[in-house]
Amino acid sequence: MSVAIGLGLMEFPFASAAGYWRWVDLCEQGGVDSLWQTDRVVSRQPILECMTAVAAMAGRTRRLKFGVNVISVALRDPVLVAKQCATIDVLSEGRLLPAFGIGSPLAPEWKALNADTRTRGRRTDEGLEIISRLWREDSVDFTGAHYRLSGASISPKPVQPDLPMWIGGASEAAIQRTARIGTGWQAGAETPAEAGRVVAAIKQAAASSGRTIDDDHYGAAFPFRFGRPDDHGMEAAMEAYAKRTGRDPARYFAIGDADAILERITEYVDAGLSKFILRPVGTSEDDMIAQTRQLIESVLPRVASRWPRRARPAA
Repeated sequence: MSVAIGLGLMEFPFASAAGYWRWVDLCEQGGVDSLWQTDRVVSRQPILECMTAVAAMAGRTRRLKFGVNVISVALRDPVLVAKQCATIDVLSEGRLLPAFGIGSPLAPEWKALNADTRTRGRRTDEGLEIISRLWREDSVDFTGAHYRLSGASISPKPVQPDLPMWIGGASEAAIQRTARIGTGWQAGAETPAEAGRVVAAIKQAAASSGRTIDDDHYGAAFPFRFGRPDDHGMEAAMEAYAKRTGRDPARYFAIGDADAILERITEYVDAGLSKFILRPVGTSEDDMIAQTRQLIESVLPRVASRWPRRARPAA
């Protein structure tokens, strides 16, 4: 497998925009593969709007890829999402990695916007069809339960001729959605064992429908911290995870030294996943920088040595 390590953010732990760009620059220069922003619109905690943040990264960086983990299609207009993705892909010269999902029913947006969580699966399926067709076709007509289009088009199209469409979620519906239209799958809060079962189910479902997904297109995500579980801020982060997911954070967070983080990566690789979104748990701007620098210096070289990147075929 070709293992790639990206970093992700949910909250905005920086004192200013300058601190955020300091972090982005460190990732760009340090060999991080990609940066990811969580999709959250309604929150009391400071969280950047995901599409705006990704667009800003396109202008700041030259090497990094970037994406959203994951875009909640049911909460967004699919035509606008298709246009935003195409624009960002054009301006970044093909560095966008789109990933989509239905959004957690526990997300605060549903209640705040008085939106019906029961329709989010159908809205997502219709929205993804619209997005994928707008990327490829010059004129799109669509009639669904939630969306209707007549002669819709966007231009310019994405730079990537086959812009990826990774799917998030671990439900049976998400598995079938990935097998039917996805080019990859991105785990959320799943442990290695849980993620491995989803990967196996997607492969089986894809084979049943006559499709295949590249073995290298399965991703995992987990929080990490160089330190101890009783470090300042860790208890709150782990409690928030447990409340949000109902899962045991001790089985999900990677806390300790470089060996502990590499071991967690290895567990996911052994389960069939090779693309990673690691979220540094930091309580301040300087802490985030320190955690990220330590990952770059002590983990990325070992990942590169153990799982060398595959060379791209010559054009």
